[in-house]
Amino acid sequence: MTKRAFNFNAGPAALPLEVLERAQQQFVDYEGAGMSIMEMSHRSAAYEQVNNDAQTLLRRLYGIPDNYHVLFLQGGASTQFAMVPMNLLQPGRAGAYVMTGSWSKKALKEAQLFGETAIAASSESDSYTRIPSLSDIEVPAEAAYLHITSNETIEGTQFGAYPNVADHATLVADMSSDILSRPVDVSQFGLIYAGAQKNLGPSGVTLVIIRDDVAVDSPKHLPAMLRYDTHIKANSLYNTPPSFSVYMVKLMLEWIEARGGIAQIDQYNRDKTKLIYDAIDQSGGFYRGVAQAASRSTMNITFRIHDAELEKRFIKESEAQGFVGLKGHRDVGGLRASTYNAVPLESCRALAEFMKEFQASNG
Repeated sequence: MTKRAFNFNAGPAALPLEVLERAQQQFVDYEGAGMSIMEMSHRSAAYEQVNNDAQTLLRRLYGIPDNYHVLFLQGGASTQFAMVPMNLLQPGRAGAYVMTGSWSKKALKEAQLFGETAIAASSESDSYTRIPSLSDIEVPAEAAYLHITSNETIEGTQFGAYPNVADHATLVADMSSDILSRPVDVSQFGLIYAGAQKNLGPSGVTLVIIRDDVAVDSPKHLPAMLRYDTHIKANSLYNTPPSFSVYMVKLMLEWIEARGGIAQIDQYNRDKTKLIYDAIDQSGGFYRGVAQAASRSTMNITFRIHDAELEKRFIKESEAQGFVGLKGHRDVGGLRASTYNAVPLESCRALAEFMKEFQASNG
């Protein structure tokens, strides 16, 4: 049996062994074609089927309404930080942002290059350890859209519910680190985007779900590649797509469906993260969660040990035991376990046990 690491990387992140083995079987010869999916023309019937099947699976799993388009683009969420204001921020309007941490700050910084912006709410005064209350979000009258980062991977915070701003502005969400991890009412949003490399597949492809009316007014002065309507008209095939990454997304969506769909994945994720949060909360202060309890993420568990030298020892000893990716982001330090969809329950149980043993030896 293949030995697998306890992979808690923040992204690119764990993929299910079943998905990897399926890709391995088809890697050299995709369904009798005598070549890999990576060697095929993106205009071929075989690849178009992959592209269409991935869209159909996503629509079914997420309950995406018919008046929304599903796009597979390139450039990561970082390109979407710019594409959103380029396409949605008209003269005389503002892009409103809820500031929840590192990634929302980057999104705002890009938007400021293209027009007026406003901060609708912020938890900066609490070092981004919480998500602002929905009642504290103030959307300016001139706002074209309200942008949220549904899950902050670095700080380990996550929206428990989403703001309802339909009467005032278009709700836009960066769901890069919690896409398909829990049920979502897509109709609340005008646009959702997500890099695939955490919950949806490998790096290289970015998912965009966009409502008809939001996409219709892409400014014609923009380069074709940066207009949403370009990719809608071409069914994500305007240029050569990241074909292997889209194929892997398709396999990942099939895996989620085979496990019972998103509701079952959501419960599985909550069961996984509870093991680790319990190890933190029941440690008597040896471990300390970074995010405030009401804003804790089910995708990225951030925590500290009271002694910086012990944190270094924790990393060293965990790596020796086969754990990968537990070092906190370089900007904030500390420790972090990313428990995305494909991280097995067994890995989370093993980490919780390691944490208890480490505390017993060093407490």
